[in-house]
Amino acid sequence: MNRFAKLASAVALTAALLSSTASAKQVEFDQATIADLNAAFSAGTLTAEKLVELCLARIKAFDREGPKLHAVMAINPKALEEARALDAERKAGKVRGPLHGIPVVLKDNFDTVEMPTTGGSVLLEGNIPPDDAFMVKKLREAGAIMLAKVNLGEFANGYQSSLGGQSHNPHDLLRSPGGSSGGTGVAIAAGYTPLGLGTDTGGSIRGPSNVNGIVGLKPSNGLLSRDGIIPLALSLDTGGPMARSVYDVAVSLGIMTGVDPADPMTKRSEGKFEKDYTKFLKADALKGARIGVARDYMGADPDVDWQVESAIVAMKKAGATVIDLRYPKWFVDSSNAAVFTLYPSEFKVQIADYLKTTGPKYPKTLDDLIEGGRNYRSLGADGAGPNLSRWQFMVQVEKPSDALTDPGYIALHEYYQPMTTALIGGIIDKNKLDAIIYPTGSKRPSFISEPLGTNLGSGPAALGIANLAGFPDLVVPAGFTTDDLPVTVSFLGKAFTEPRILALGYAFEQATHAIRRPVTTPALPGGAIDVPGK
Repeated sequence: MNRFAKLASAVALTAALLSSTASAKQVEFDQATIADLNAAFSAGTLTAEKLVELCLARIKAFDREGPKLHAVMAINPKALEEARALDAERKAGKVRGPLHGIPVVLKDNFDTVEMPTTGGSVLLEGNIPPDDAFMVKKLREAGAIMLAKVNLGEFANGYQSSLGGQSHNPHDLLRSPGGSSGGTGVAIAAGYTPLGLGTDTGGSIRGPSNVNGIVGLKPSNGLLSRDGIIPLALSLDTGGPMARSVYDVAVSLGIMTGVDPADPMTKRSEGKFEKDYTKFLKADALKGARIGVARDYMGADPDVDWQVESAIVAMKKAGATVIDLRYPKWFVDSSNAAVFTLYPSEFKVQIADYLKTTGPKYPKTLDDLIEGGRNYRSLGADGAGPNLSRWQFMVQVEKPSDALTDPGYIALHEYYQPMTTALIGGIIDKNKLDAIIYPTGSKRPSFISEPLGTNLGSGPAALGIANLAGFPDLVVPAGFTTDDLPVTVSFLGKAFTEPRILALGYAFEQATHAIRRPVTTPALPGGAIDVPGK
């Protein structure tokens, strides 16, 4: 190519870039979707390295300084190095997919090779697993950057840990961040990263998504592998994505699906999982839909009810038919107790299986954990003391009657769970419903100083039903109370109907746009990016 041809090429490239920039809109990166970030990557207005730097700046400004949210437990020391390598791949023409260069935060019960996995406990401080959890491996293969591990209720129970201490809700620092994926909920709401992972046994993704005002999905049991996740109760457990938009949840979900020989429950998903859930997202998906409203979980907070009623109006305006439902009273009264009876029995056995993967200096049984909890004197890195309610619960679980051979456990596992699947599935089928909606939390987020049960919002009384049935449940922001606290709506569907409930949630989200940045975590200087076509 002669110098005149080179000059003409350079002029054309400059003109194209100027045209692209002219049609672009500046968006604060913490408000951008993953689609926006990919558009900026493609246009050359953003790199993975720059995005990681922006994420780290927000963590620095808000996690131990400013509002002191205390969500982050460990940062990947190689995050910037990994981002540069991914930028080099992109420059060379290799883009692994929509998560190429996207930073992710992980609840600290997901195994990662470069950061400790502690379950929030000082007794597992410094524990480096032998390999990545299945979901983490899938994300990494897709080009995602594991940026940080975040706080959780200790061993996925409650909302505080002995290693990470107490996280704070960025909408109101005195309010609960939710449990047990509270650190993930806080990190996403505060704009630390676009995407995070939580786990859910009886509401632990959806409760924090609700009180932090973000989107979260508890998938169908068996859609995502639990391999490499510290267990709480494997008949109820699942991991899942948390983000600021339904699109971001959908785009990450397909990347993590697949049958995993290490988790037999994933065999249920064979022939039913998708690799791309974004293709189902249609803004008019509510048109012609039939939605049931579970009225059993309303009436506890007039502000929450008002927002749910407004959500119902929005769905009707979008073309949905909405009908009222009531679950049998005996089921409403017993479902919460069923969850809290199932998982203690399983935890005792299953935590021992996980602890076999840890090094020789770590506890190996529930008895070891209890003894360590009684005896340790050192505090966690944040000066956090023992999570007393968690240790008291462990002592309760230690009872011989709480074994997998206990008749009460067998009755719940073998009969109550299948009955729940049949009951909720039957209600959906009888009424020809696409989904059942309900307020994710029947009350606004409680104060941290209040007792544990109230801090989890409406909690497992409503949320545990999806775990018992094995059904997917999607949380979408619906509005705010008069004191500016988030309210969300849950979309519950039958097993492996993620395409449909994601579509309905997306349509509702596009009709309402009921999400906002928390007041304690404002935009930072230099955080805007140019998004072409925005």
